[in-house]
Amino acid sequence: MLDLHRLRLLRELKHRGTLAAVAEALSYSPSSISQQLSVLEKEAGVPLLEPVGRRVRLTAQAEILVAHTEAVLERLELAEADLAASLHGITGVLRVAAFQTAALALVPDALSALRGAHPRLRIEVTQREPESALPALLARDFDLVITEEYPGDPSPRPAGVDHAELGTDEIRLALPSRSPDAALRDLAESPWVMEPEGTASRRWATRLCREAGFEPDVRFESTDLLLHLRLVERGHAAALLPGLVWQDGPPAVPVVRLPEEHRTRHLFTASRRGGGSHPAVRAFREALADAFSARPQGPDQGWPGGRLHRE
Repeated sequence: MLDLHRLRLLRELKHRGTLAAVAEALSYSPSSISQQLSVLEKEAGVPLLEPVGRRVRLTAQAEILVAHTEAVLERLELAEADLAASLHGITGVLRVAAFQTAALALVPDALSALRGAHPRLRIEVTQREPESALPALLARDFDLVITEEYPGDPSPRPAGVDHAELGTDEIRLALPSRSPDAALRDLAESPWVMEPEGTASRRWATRLCREAGFEPDVRFESTDLLLHLRLVERGHAAALLPGLVWQDGPPAVPVVRLPEEHRTRHLFTASRRGGGSHPAVRAFREALADAFSARPQGPDQGWPGGRLHRE
């Protein structure tokens, strides 16, 4: 009989990539992980790891075992969800990862609602960008992830992850005060602030500028969109900012509405397959949806003092 604990170690290696990463995540020593996997090889009767330089990779037989382990763990998650649903009240720990604007604009209101409705539920929130949060969800570091997709740049949908749409968020061009009437095409010579290379936001923003006929002069890089906003307010850069940034009030700088096909990002929540039916996950999704529905609208939809220009 194959040992489920050792099978989970093999699965962790699949998702985390190195023995050291597995050891750090599970608070074991790398040698202990290696020993357990050696025992699993004897139980399976086939090689499971092969050296590649200083690292190891899974053999085809190991991949087969990982696929079956995923199916077993999915069933166990369903069992945990059914047990939790049979109890009165929601308890336990829910681990959530959220990107910055969702963490600022939506999560606090969701937490407030859940604190009153389910006081025995402990919710732990980590700010994490979707590029790293989804792999961490598969590695069981989180139970729920808030993620996003930019226009024309669909994000990967890993097997074993269920997505539920939360809503849409309009992105606008935020202009330095010295350029109150500029459109996107007028900013070819202006400095920009964008998220780092490799992020979905950066790919989308770069493509948008190129379609307008120029390569953006990116002088400032950060995943912190509040820094983006501050640089725009001080006249140092132009930026493309989503509506959730304006959660606390109307913009103090001019904003330009983008063409319809480029202006909207989609927000989702993601859970492991089998875990989405857990009462804690369902409760958080519902509270998050309520917070999203109650959020302030954009400057062209009733904000006093908001200045809107159209591309």
